[in-house]
Amino acid sequence: MSSAIDTIVTAETPEGIAIAIRPAGFAVRCCAFLLDAMIRIVIIVALAQAFDGVGGFGFGLEAIALFLVNWLYPVIFELLPAAATPGKRAMGIQVMMANGLPITPAGCLTRNLLRAVDMLPAFYGFAVIMMLLRPDSRRLGDLAGGTLVVYRAEPPAAGGFGAAAPTAPPVPLSPRQRAAIAAFAWRASRLTPERAEEIAEWAAPVLGAASNAPRSSAESQTTRLIGIARWLHGERRTVAGTPGANRS
Repeated sequence: MSSAIDTIVTAETPEGIAIAIRPAGFAVRCCAFLLDAMIRIVIIVALAQAFDGVGGFGFGLEAIALFLVNWLYPVIFELLPAAATPGKRAMGIQVMMANGLPITPAGCLTRNLLRAVDMLPAFYGFAVIMMLLRPDSRRLGDLAGGTLVVYRAEPPAAGGFGAAAPTAPPVPLSPRQRAAIAAFAWRASRLTPERAEEIAEWAAPVLGAASNAPRSSAESQTTRLIGIARWLHGERRTVAGTPGANRS
């Protein structure tokens, strides 16, 4: 039942790393928009008061300032490292590419220029309809720019080796080989299963004939390497299924 209402999507980077992305929904994006609108209104009012004493020339400056604040405000903030306007940062969301990579200048410009369409026919009517109909809450500008508004990822907790029974290495390993196996086991959970297995297969020649021996359908080279990493890490008992198992 939970999977039916889960909005988390998974994107795979060119390096084969699986990234879990949680799209921001209509409500939180609406709150962020209202916060940014308030900030822009304050900026525009302050500039208008500053230009009031300049006469007709000041009116022209006000018009230019109004245009720049409305159109460059989101572009400038979304291209900063935080990839979010002040309103989005306050709501804990940011903009990124739909494939999980950081937002690009082209994607940022496209999504913001398409606001001219999203705000039609009135009060961002197209944008509201699109966000309510799509599970990832992408408006027309996001679809055209290939972008996605997501919740800001929390710093990852201290990781651990994947679940596998500790297994003694079939051959003596050098310190460098031990370090490589441990490094792989630490990051295996961040890789897609296919990419993890591809990398794990590279260790087969190093581990000798025992690594190439027939394995059960439930056992993969990835599981075998994680088991060896656990053994090298000092674990000697069968792992029940979660990281941080008992050690001898």
